[in-house]
Amino acid sequence: MRDFAGAPGTLTGLALRLSQCVFAAGSIAAMTTTTNFFNSTSFCYLIASMGLQIIWSFGLTLLDAYALVRKRTLHNTVLLSLFVVGDWVTAILSLAAASASAGITVLYFHDLGSCGFVRECQKYQMLDSSVYS
Repeated sequence: MRDFAGAPGTLTGLALRLSQCVFAAGSIAAMTTTTNFFNSTSFCYLIASMGLQIIWSFGLTLLDAYALVRKRTLHNTVLLSLFVVGDWVTAILSLAAASASAGITVLYFHDLGSCGFVRECQKYQMLDSSVYS
């Protein structure tokens, strides 16, 4: 099997897994720095999903680092199948959680007209609120 960018056991694979951990941790940090994130189930689901993403990515980061130190390749068919299925599961959960959180933010600002927690809601919103007027 040919080596390609981002393959398990390569330096780019290690960098990608590490960046997944960092961005998932950033997502959790953004949610938990507010006082009322737990009032919405979708925000709690995002925390749980990103927690699973951190655990999965960190485990594979350690495996990539081990493979690099031992100068071994991780091109076993069963192992790669496990990586693919695990990545699919975490990707679908992350997409669902991000979509649910975005949907609640749009609900607060567009459908309800305002958010009772204005400072917290503005942290979750990327667009200017005048777009929805």
